[in-house]
Amino acid sequence: MAYFVGLDVSQKTTAICIVDACGRRHWRGICGTTPDLIEQAVRRHADIDAQLGIETGPMTPWLVHELRRRGLATICLDARHARAALKMQINKTDQNDAEGLAQIMRTGWYRSVHVKSLDAHRARALLGARSQLIGMTTRLSNHIRGVLKTFGLLPGTMRGLSFDRQVEMLLADRPDVAPIVHPMLQSWRQLREQIAIFDKAIRALVNASSTCRLLMSVPGIGALTALAYVSTVEDPGRFRRSRSVGAHLGLTPRQYQSGELDRSGRISRCGDRLARTLLYEAAVVILTRIKRALPLKDWALAVAKRRGVGKARVALARKLSVILHSIWRSGVPYCESEQPATA
Repeated sequence: MAYFVGLDVSQKTTAICIVDACGRRHWRGICGTTPDLIEQAVRRHADIDAQLGIETGPMTPWLVHELRRRGLATICLDARHARAALKMQINKTDQNDAEGLAQIMRTGWYRSVHVKSLDAHRARALLGARSQLIGMTTRLSNHIRGVLKTFGLLPGTMRGLSFDRQVEMLLADRPDVAPIVHPMLQSWRQLREQIAIFDKAIRALVNASSTCRLLMSVPGIGALTALAYVSTVEDPGRFRRSRSVGAHLGLTPRQYQSGELDRSGRISRCGDRLARTLLYEAAVVILTRIKRALPLKDWALAVAKRRGVGKARVALARKLSVILHSIWRSGVPYCESEQPATA
């Protein structure tokens, strides 16, 4: 008899529920959140062909890869879809959630989520760490500027000097303000040094990846955007059509249709935020910094005349996601003489 297993995972314990093909509960219990203990419980109470269901979460990639390595058929479920089904339960408990996940697996009413490899997660962690330090640096420099403005000191008016050099020159004759600003300025410098280390590591990853170098043939696509895109999509074969990547990254409008009402809203923003942000920044670079004639830029400017600059940037970001996937799948570098794919 086929068995279906639901796993409700927390940091220390995991609730397990096993149901048969008819939906009857076969066994449920709790074990520690380790692949070995979960494997022991599943093999003790279900056969080797049991299908396991686990929601997306922080610990999901590690558990899914470890359980699959042990020969267990593990499927990652979209947490939003699972949450919609689990809301029908009157009592919210870990064991009830595990049983609900097992029933979802039995009925097949779920959307399977691709679990990226640990190498892709390492690249994502590197990009995320750099993004966090960039935000910390920006907030710290803005705070330093605010403190200096209170005392009539305005950094940024001396061209050709870095921010820390400007601040040092302003503080040379202000011993009353220097003890306050100097510690923050030292932290700012340390953050910049660590960002430079991350930048070096990212360049090394990109240089070692033929796919990243291929995608960087597209105008406006740099090392950060290429690495973020590759680590997000990971396998171009996941998408039958290149246009589907735009929806996967949350760059397509939401739609609400009921009866005679059919309304399109803002973009869904349901995909990877970092990749979407970097593609948007690449679109801004194409529209504002690239001065030479470019089909992509001409297309976006035509959209801007009809719909506005903001929508043109989003549309160009979506088009870039489509072009990148098409180039990745074909293995042919971008050619400006060709018209870009319709997004």
